Amino acid sequence: MSKLSKEEKFLDLSDYGRSTAKFLAERLKNTSVTPIQVTICFGICGLIAIYCILNNHFYAAGFFLIWKSIIDAMDGELSRIKQTPSYTGRYLDSVFDIILNFMILMAIASISTASFWLTLLAFVCVQLQGTLYNYYYVILRNNSVGGDTTSKIFETETPTAMAGESQRTVNIMFAIFVALYGVYDRVIYALDANAYKERTFPSWFMTIVSCYGLGFQLLLIALMLALGLVNYIIPFFIFYTILLPILIIIRRTFLVGNLLAKM
Repeated sequence: MSKLSKEEKFLDLSDYGRSTAKFLAERLKNTSVTPIQVTICFGICGLIAIYCILNNHFYAAGFFLIWKSIIDAMDGELSRIKQTPSYTGRYLDSVFDIILNFMILMAIASISTASFWLTLLAFVCVQLQGTLYNYYYVILRNNSVGGDTTSKIFETETPTAMAGESQRTVNIMFAIFVALYGVYDRVIYALDANAYKERTFPSWFMTIVSCYGLGFQLLLIALMLALGLVNYIIPFFIFYTILLPILIIIRRTFLVGNLLAKM
């Protein structure tokens, strides 16, 4: 099952590792490896990248950050190939992402001139950027014919466990997910509350929004590390947030246009 229908697919700048992820997932199709085990592997990959940052091995850090993105896509691909979707894996993936994001930025701060509070602001900015991308993308996925609906537009109720997973585990992972992401979801929803009413978005618009996807964010960090721009990473991601209100204004303009067209 694809995340999107053929008509609604777009060039996702944050999903550059998808073809490699699909290839690797196919190799694991007939093995005992589970999607959750792959998720744990991308967590380990992220920790290795953090170790490399702390020890000034910037090329290696960039390599593992990019591999983290590839493996991050691989767990979902393996889940679809084996037809074993789970909320446990979906929430574990997101929990790992936010924890690793915080640790990566703090590791960068420890070897750069950025203060703790500036780094904390950058972390909030990174999460808001990623949340905007996910908000629009999940709307598109949920409205897409045959699209992936494991992720919900509004994560307000604990979902019923799927076959093969424990309801208790789903309850715990959902509670952790909401505690970590809830505030960012509420902020983005408050900024563009009517977006969910749209059935689709232009492909060019989604391509621009994908520059806020986690994969692209990690690619930018990897490139800046390789170029010796470690002192600029934290300020950059704060400044990078300037696109957020611009994208929302563009989205609202299209909503108004669609409403007028229907009148």
